[in-house]
Amino acid sequence: MVIPFDHASLRQSDDETPVHVNPILWQQSLGLARQISARVFRDGGRACDALAAVGLSAPADATWDKAVEMIAAELSRSRAILGKKAAA
Repeated sequence: MVIPFDHASLRQSDDETPVHVNPILWQQSLGLARQISARVFRDGGRACDALAAVGLSAPADATWDKAVEMIAAELSRSRAILGKKAAA
């Protein structure tokens, strides 16, 4: 069963974890998303460039905090799918 990703389920504050994601998986994905974003920023890129680097479409006015969150959500979703396939 695949649960479609809904951008409305993203965190409302910095202390929240999306309800559909394991909190440990979310923290790991958030850390990796921050590293990805930091590398893009260091090289002079913008938030939409960081999103494009992981294959996500991004609006031109994307902010860094939303970009990190969207990357973490995609990483969480991808890892959850891989984990389910490995368990099967």
